[in-house]
Amino acid sequence: MLSHVDKAENYFAQKYHCSQAVLVAFADELGLTEEQALKLGGCFGAGMCKGEVCGACVGALMVLGLKYGQCRIEDLESRRKTNKVTEHFLDEFSKVNGSYLCKELLGCDLATEAGRKHAREHGLFTEFCPKMVVSAVELIEKLMCE
Repeated sequence: MLSHVDKAENYFAQKYHCSQAVLVAFADELGLTEEQALKLGGCFGAGMCKGEVCGACVGALMVLGLKYGQCRIEDLESRRKTNKVTEHFLDEFSKVNGSYLCKELLGCDLATEAGRKHAREHGLFTEFCPKMVVSAVELIEKLMCE
C-alpha cells in the first residue's frame, strides 16, 4: 500500500493539480472515491489558476475540513476545531516554506501569461511544486496525529 506522500507524488507526476494530488492521497479514509476527490480538487491548482493560496494548501484544507469540519449548525466545537487546525496548518506551512501563497512561493504571478511562462521555463511545476505537495501531505499527517 502506498503512503500518502507516495500517492500524492504519483498523482502530481501524472499532471493532476497539486490540490487534487493532496486530496486524493487521503480520499479513501475520508469516505471519498478517487473520482470525487479528483473532481473536488480540480479547480484549485496553481492558486486557483491565479497564484493565490497554494493549491497543495487548499487540498490539505479540504482534507482537514473533511476530517474535522462542522456539519451541524449547533456543533460549534467542530467549527472551533476546524478554524484552529486551518490556522495551524497555514502557519506551519508558511514557517516551513516561506509562505502559503502561490505567487510568493513561486516568485511569479500565475495569473499572467508571463508568470506561467516563467514557471514553465524554470521548471517550477516539475521541480518546486512537488515539494509543496509533499510538505502539505506531511503537515496533514502531523496534524492528524496531534
